[in-house]
Amino acid sequence: MRLASRPALLAVCAAVLGSAAVGCAPQDAPSDAAGGASCAPGKLATVTAGKLTVGTDKPAYAPWFQDDDPANGKGFESAVAYAVADRLGYPRSAVGWRTVPFNNAFAPGEKKFDFDINQISISASRKQAVAFSSGYYDVRQAVVALKGSKAAGAKSIADLKDVRLGAQVGTTSLDVINDTVRPSRRPAVYQKNDFAKSALRNGQVDAILTDLPTAFYITSTEVTDAKVVGQFADTGADGERFGLVLDKESRITGCVRSAVDALRKDGTLAALEKKWLADAAHAPVLK
Repeated sequence: MRLASRPALLAVCAAVLGSAAVGCAPQDAPSDAAGGASCAPGKLATVTAGKLTVGTDKPAYAPWFQDDDPANGKGFESAVAYAVADRLGYPRSAVGWRTVPFNNAFAPGEKKFDFDINQISISASRKQAVAFSSGYYDVRQAVVALKGSKAAGAKSIADLKDVRLGAQVGTTSLDVINDTVRPSRRPAVYQKNDFAKSALRNGQVDAILTDLPTAFYITSTEVTDAKVVGQFADTGADGERFGLVLDKESRITGCVRSAVDALRKDGTLAALEKKWLADAAHAPVLK
């Protein structure tokens, strides 16, 4: 994080306040406006001093991670985590990973990570228990169905109302089923996405909902007799976004938000998305 020079800070402050002598003592580093914590590179108030601890679930699914190894830097979210760490002044050698089940990441209570990255959508309800960074990925939910099933031919949301749908518990995918599709039968709910994929493969459900990049990965490598039926339009005024999850009382939230904002502004997030995530251009929007 590049800092303005001390004279430049004094000049700006003086221009605003009218005096360099009153309230214009510059700081050696920017601070987290929310908690007053220093954002000095590599010196944040982290769980372990001098280290940055990042949480995610296991298995760590592609295309967000590769080879079920978050620490290898491969896959979109692994790459984003290391890019954020670098912005915060933590080299790769100072980043450690901790296994955190999906639902535990945003459950109430003290966290044993500095931030968690695991395709977790920012929402008002989750903000009651945890803090979030700015969004690092704009999300759309998608339908994956077995070829030849009733769901595979769906052209609209209405066409999905009478099919057997499934999704992982606690996800926005399940929210879309309940709040947007509103099927005539109760959806199947699974503790992990692997279980949902197995149910689809075995014909226990006609279709599952997941985020769009994962949907393309599932159909290309895991359930090859399935297809991406379509995607849903953005939900809400600001759309759905994945965010880094932090402890509700974290002193580094503002620093992490600033790092994500900088990565979006300088094109890093867009470049990583292009490198690691599937092209979603050919999935029709279900209305």
